[in-house]
Amino acid sequence: MSELVTINIDGGVADVRLNRPDKYNALSPEMFKAIIEAGENLAEAKNVRAVVLSGNGRGFCAGLDMGSMQGMTERSSDSSPALLQRDERPENHAQRPAYVWKRLPVPVIAAIHGVAYGGGLQVALGADIRIAAPDAKFSVMEIKWGLVPDMSLTQTLRDLVPLDVAKELTFTGRVMSGQEALELGLVTRVEQDPLAAAMALAQEIAGKSPDAIRAGKRLLEEAWHSDEATGLALEASLQMGLIGSPNQVEAIKANFGNRAPDFKDAADELG
Repeated sequence: MSELVTINIDGGVADVRLNRPDKYNALSPEMFKAIIEAGENLAEAKNVRAVVLSGNGRGFCAGLDMGSMQGMTERSSDSSPALLQRDERPENHAQRPAYVWKRLPVPVIAAIHGVAYGGGLQVALGADIRIAAPDAKFSVMEIKWGLVPDMSLTQTLRDLVPLDVAKELTFTGRVMSGQEALELGLVTRVEQDPLAAAMALAQEIAGKSPDAIRAGKRLLEEAWHSDEATGLALEASLQMGLIGSPNQVEAIKANFGNRAPDFKDAADELG
């Protein structure tokens, strides 16, 4: 694992930190690779029940490191920039550092301080929940470089703000505070110590049935934009997989026994 992203797992909570503090965790080609690798490794970790994503140093992520991106923006032999290369998955290489968190099977909580600009904001938008410092700074900054946001913002921002707000932020690239981001719906809540708040929330989630938590994230991700038949069918399918499963039985016993539950790691598949 690259030192550009550190992971510490304790009590079912993965503490993931962008670790390029001298550059405000700006996104170099190496950072792209490290973030993707971290997310993909965590996707396979059955002992992980929640993830906290934050940045070391003075900010969450300042966006693209323009000085180091030249090689990735040059066109390759097939006339496509390296950042836009893709495989069988819907997202390309540029989109994956943000989208990998949205596709993680467990809840991801972003703790944001300092700045979250451009690609850094889009990485944060890939999380399920965002907790920000009130004086944190946010911007959909790509317009500054004559670009459009292209790190999966179309799949994340649409669930948080109305279209006119998304357009205004995209067209202007203006900087907003954590408090304004809360008012607009970009963040879930503001806290003076967002990392401590995110860790406390992750620990609370990690104390619930991991099967139900994973099923809940899958349900909301897959059904939120689906037709009613798909959504209702998925509710029923996931619920049938949970009913009578070991962790569901343990939840019942713990509640009736007025004790803390002893859940096992997530099952491979439910529903």
